[in-house]
Amino acid sequence: MQVSSLNEVKIYSLSCGKSLPEWLSDRKKRALQKKDVDVRRRIELIQDFEMPTVCTTIKVSKDGQYILATGTYKPRVRCYDTYQLSLKFERCLDSEVVTFEILSDDYSKIVFLHNDRYIEFHSQSGFYYKTRIPKFGRDFSYHYPSCDLYFVGASSEVYRLNLEQGRYLNPLQTNAAENNVCDINSVHGLFATGTIEGRVECWDPRTRNRVGLLDCALNSVTADSEINSLPTISALKFNGALTMAVGTSTGQVLLYDLRSDKPLLVKDHQYGLPIKSVHFQESLDLILSADSRIIKMWNKNSGKIFTSLEPEHDLNDVCLYPNSGMLFTANETPKMGIYYIPVLGPAPRWCSFLDNLTEELEENPESTVYDDYKFVTKKDLENLGLTHLIGSPFLRAYMHGFFMDIRLYHKVKSMVNPFAYEEYRKDKIRQKIEETRAQRVQLKKLPKVNKELALKLIEEEEEKQKSTWKKKVKNLPSILTDDRFKVMFENPDFQVDEESEEFRLLNPLVSKISEKRKKKLRLLEEQELEEEEEPEGKPSDAESSDSSDDEKDWVEEVRRQRRLLRQEGKGTWQHQVQEDQQTVLQPQFYEIKAGEEFRSFKDSATKQKLMNKTLEDRLKLEAKNGTLNVSDTTVGSKQLTFTLKRSEQQKKQQEAEKLHRLERKKLRRSAGHLRSKPRRGRSRH
Repeated sequence: MQVSSLNEVKIYSLSCGKSLPEWLSDRKKRALQKKDVDVRRRIELIQDFEMPTVCTTIKVSKDGQYILATGTYKPRVRCYDTYQLSLKFERCLDSEVVTFEILSDDYSKIVFLHNDRYIEFHSQSGFYYKTRIPKFGRDFSYHYPSCDLYFVGASSEVYRLNLEQGRYLNPLQTNAAENNVCDINSVHGLFATGTIEGRVECWDPRTRNRVGLLDCALNSVTADSEINSLPTISALKFNGALTMAVGTSTGQVLLYDLRSDKPLLVKDHQYGLPIKSVHFQESLDLILSADSRIIKMWNKNSGKIFTSLEPEHDLNDVCLYPNSGMLFTANETPKMGIYYIPVLGPAPRWCSFLDNLTEELEENPESTVYDDYKFVTKKDLENLGLTHLIGSPFLRAYMHGFFMDIRLYHKVKSMVNPFAYEEYRKDKIRQKIEETRAQRVQLKKLPKVNKELALKLIEEEEEKQKSTWKKKVKNLPSILTDDRFKVMFENPDFQVDEESEEFRLLNPLVSKISEKRKKKLRLLEEQELEEEEEPEGKPSDAESSDSSDDEKDWVEEVRRQRRLLRQEGKGTWQHQVQEDQQTVLQPQFYEIKAGEEFRSFKDSATKQKLMNKTLEDRLKLEAKNGTLNVSDTTVGSKQLTFTLKRSEQQKKQQEAEKLHRLERKKLRRSAGHLRSKPRRGRSRH
């Protein structure tokens, strides 16, 4: 049983027991049951009080004995007998249920409105009859004096089905395009319907005429509410003869007196979600309004919040058990919620033992099971030297750390740091001494990082306080006391590097200007080390030695800083040249991929420039060079053909090779011609 408290109102969640670690052994659980009353009584109030997937609506019969709920998947209705605390029956349906109504005192007569325009009638034995309405329905109400069912939905008409005659009657024609919800006053029978235009139309069933019209959309807009769309009516509920509560799709609840067209009270949920249901609690004059996220209970006279309930999952419907403090919820989860609020009323007769149980829990405050365990991170284990226990039964992995026995933790802690008490005692003594020193002269505590900058800011603050125009200027917060700049004086990464080139160029006179500040900083550090009071006197020339610098000194200092930077850069360059001379360069080999032709290293730079251009520019350039051909295909798309363009050097090389081949052919022909001629001047003998 989980207990939550808001505004000193305790809410007991009976649908989920006390959370126990999953890794607890059965032996440990049995031991907890022996010593913990809450664990020993951790039982389900109603057995199998859940749906396979999601519960959509939930209602209680008039006699209070049966709880009926609908859900998916598959679409079904389940009936629970509170006297037996168990499931009585379950019936599967053809389609999902939008809403249903219990016409009898028990479960013997039920009407279901489905999302496929069908209306099903069930009796005690099961399915009885099915009919259909012309438009998709969203809500319906039953008028007991005339036995009429009023259906509202995606239509301007309100359909009437008379159960005594067994036929449809003439519908009521409203001025709205569509109707979302409806309700009938049980005292005088007034029928009211909420429209998507944000209006409520009231009809008299006896004369079938409209007797009133309320514009709730206009009245729901308040000064502190932000409206992004037209508020539609999403919930409607009568209370007594003259009170009516209206819920809108933008998260407002309007309380009306039927004698006035102005709301008595407008309550905003501040979530911007449609109001799912509204209920009245008579004993404390409360209104229970619920959206998909939260259930708010507030006083209907003042609008003051009494308490609120925010379940873990989204809400679909809320049902208040009559004359008790029990609440049922239909959630976007298989398990339906059961909550008991003792302040609202006693427990129902079938679970009267809850009163005794809650009284015992209030007398003995509960202790969680996790009190026997200590949650430690991996860093804590490293500090304790227990990293070797990871994976053993002594440590149970949970989220980003581990659970370990609290006795083991205290034992290891005392062994690792046996002088913890002595350190604690010294800290307390140091605090007492500092409190006694509060009346003495206080030293300026400077941060560890950027001490000179902090001292400069402190001096500027002192000068502002001494100035006469300080009263006319708005007192702005100091950088030292501003949390946004706190890291600048704590993290060493933000330390100002005075040796950097940028600092020396932008602040050429920083050495002279900060000389007085550095002296003062050394004095403060010495005072902090010696813990002595600040000396009364100081040299007279400390204030006036470097009071001001003229423009000439500033120019000379800038030139001197530039010369120093140039000399430092020259020395760095010479050192780099020496290192380059000592380095022995090794030849590097580049492998040319197959299918590519190497031209020169300059082509790679040209390729890189070309790749940086857009596709459109590259296509234009290649079309201009004649290496691109664009043609249409038979299916209507474009086909691009690229041809490699040869360079001038390649053309010259190919022409030279061609001439060389021609010369070789001529030489071969001339050589063959000479071999074929006979030699003259000689004869064979």
